[in-house]
Amino acid sequence: MTLIAWRNEFSVGVDAVDHEHREMIALINELDEAMQDDASQATVVEALGEIYARISAHFALEEKTMRDARYTRLAEHKQDHEQLLDELLDVIDSVDDEGRYDRADLSRSLDRWFSDHFRTHDAKLHHELG
Repeated sequence: MTLIAWRNEFSVGVDAVDHEHREMIALINELDEAMQDDASQATVVEALGEIYARISAHFALEEKTMRDARYTRLAEHKQDHEQLLDELLDVIDSVDDEGRYDRADLSRSLDRWFSDHFRTHDAKLHHELG
């Protein structure tokens, strides 16, 4: 079963950003599937690191798009990006330090972080850009 399914509400109406949203969802779903198959702690840390790197680059693109469009909620949106990245780093450190992970908890957190961000901050961006 797919953890996060693409929904139209995740679209911001900018092709490059939407493409990267789909890629992020795919990476998260791949990690969830690996964890369902009892992926090792090292595999999970590596996958989380890849998600972190890709989402950092994605946030940079999104923030450039917002600056170029003179988006009025840039500061608030950027703050949410920074919070998500900080939380993801904490999870990576925790899994790495403890040598184990709770699949259900980690999957719920990934789904909540990214789906909530897409539904709230990115939905506002879509509304203003559209």
